Amino acid sequence: MRRGDRGLLGLLGPAFVASVAYVDPGNVAANLTAGSRYGYLLVWVLVVSSAMAVLVQYLSAKLGVVTGRSLSSLVGEHLENKRGRVARVGYAVQALVMAVATDVAEVIGGALGLHLLFGIPLWLGGLIVGVVTLVLLDALRTGGERVFEMVISAFLALVTIGFMAGMIWSPPDPAQALAGVLPRFRGTDSIALAAAMLGATVMPHAIYLHSTLAADRHRPSGGRDHGIGRLLAAQRVDVLLALLVAGTVNISMVLFAASTLQGLDATDSIESAYAAIKSRVGVAPATIFGAGLLVSGIGSALVGTHAGARIMRDLWPWSMSHHVRRGITIVPAVVLLALGVHPSQLLVTSQLLLSFGIAFALVPLVHLTSSRRTMGRYANSWWVRLVAWSVVAAIVGLNLVLVWLAVS
Repeated sequence: MRRGDRGLLGLLGPAFVASVAYVDPGNVAANLTAGSRYGYLLVWVLVVSSAMAVLVQYLSAKLGVVTGRSLSSLVGEHLENKRGRVARVGYAVQALVMAVATDVAEVIGGALGLHLLFGIPLWLGGLIVGVVTLVLLDALRTGGERVFEMVISAFLALVTIGFMAGMIWSPPDPAQALAGVLPRFRGTDSIALAAAMLGATVMPHAIYLHSTLAADRHRPSGGRDHGIGRLLAAQRVDVLLALLVAGTVNISMVLFAASTLQGLDATDSIESAYAAIKSRVGVAPATIFGAGLLVSGIGSALVGTHAGARIMRDLWPWSMSHHVRRGITIVPAVVLLALGVHPSQLLVTSQLLLSFGIAFALVPLVHLTSSRRTMGRYANSWWVRLVAWSVVAAIVGLNLVLVWLAVS
């Protein structure tokens, strides 16, 4: 047994890396929009989304621990065997589109943070975030899994401070916040925004990544340092703690926006929300908010780049370095910023697109973790299968409603 793995604490870490994807700039845009437009109305969406995320991320970690392989590698193998290379390439293209949507949110968020804090043009800020991400990721990966986990966890801590500090200056109304837990909508726009919040919370690349992180950490070279039962118990604690932090941060964004920005016509973008915070609450909370946005963009970009590289390596039939993939996915964000497209609208739209990609990750995840052929005696029990497929049905159903709203 290695010294670093003694006790439960030494087994934690992968979930904290994956959870950074749950507090990326897309979350900021969707949550601020929800709070400023509808007050406390959509708090329940984040409560439900966070509960879904706990189950989803645990199943992904479980798959990695039990099989020693990633979700994307198992999906790629299944598609290759059952449906041929065309199906595998098609699935890989879908994953690449999701990676582009993810990078749009991360690059734009980091660029907005640089713009708000230092006045750097958005397109230049996007380039800076992309270059910094690649340099940092290369440096961190040379240090091994534990170094990567510790640094990303530090990013998560900074993001938590950046987005929760505002409630010190502008605390929410407890009664209205509690009332927001009751599920309800207010018109079709609130339904679309709820889908964006869901897409920002349950991220497709985080679903794929968690199995990779768990396998790399606990099943290096296919072996394992501890019994499967103990590792799975550790994953449950890891996921609960990490997503409790991420869920609290997301809910705090909505509460802060509801208490500070609700009813203001000038909060249709992160920039105007920043200005409103600065004028109504103060320079200090606005600066902390901007710093949180910047750290969120860089931290989530690190996680997204790492996830995308592994997904494409597993699914794409041709080799592609993460530098090339990063270039492919970063260009659309920089071009859109250079063309002057509204950055906050791009963030919300990217989250809507990501909500359609969740099912492509969730369906194979639930199927594989329920298969005795894949999982043996650790396959999902009947009630876990029931809950998991209900989550899939709810997400797909919400997306179908969005399509119907768009058409009608």
